[in-house]
Amino acid sequence: MSAAPEILVLYYSRYGATAELARHVASGVERAGAVARVRTVPPVSTNITGDAPAVPADGPPYAETRDLEECAGLVMGSPTRFGNMAAPLKHFLDGTSGLWASGGLVDRPFGLFTSTATQHGGQETTLLTMAMPLIHQGMLWVGVPYTVPELSTTTSGGSPYGASHVAGGQGEHPVTRDEQRIAGALGERVGRIALRLQAGDDA
Repeated sequence: MSAAPEILVLYYSRYGATAELARHVASGVERAGAVARVRTVPPVSTNITGDAPAVPADGPPYAETRDLEECAGLVMGSPTRFGNMAAPLKHFLDGTSGLWASGGLVDRPFGLFTSTATQHGGQETTLLTMAMPLIHQGMLWVGVPYTVPELSTTTSGGSPYGASHVAGGQGEHPVTRDEQRIAGALGERVGRIALRLQAGDDA
């Protein structure tokens, strides 16, 4: 019997909202019977002599390329930056050309999540642009289907492209129940699909 597949929950968070979504995603992964490997990425600086500490002061470890190699799927999250992912996450992905060259991520499922300050702050464009490098890697995009009831009732974050949250200009809005459920459902679906793919490989 094969070990349960690990799903990399990879995110960058500046003020904590994206990190909270990551926790709900990870819970969903575990509900599916997979294992969540939670990782973050260090901030980047315009000061080229500045170095981030090798290990975060708190929270999950920084991701390494081997985390992508070793995991059967990925759920990736970022705050929006003008309708795109934040630079630290893009910087990490830019260093994965070796995996692209080897086809190391081909046919592995991925999902996406994001957080914005405003309702129309670019959630869907951020999710779409986050998907592009992963599609180039040959990965399989897992969205949120409308069989997730909260997708039809949410008045804040959530879309078929991935989970999301509207934090408010000062981060004053907590992650809502609907946003929590959608994030959890996304993690659960990626985990479930990874398990099915593994079962097919083992057959």
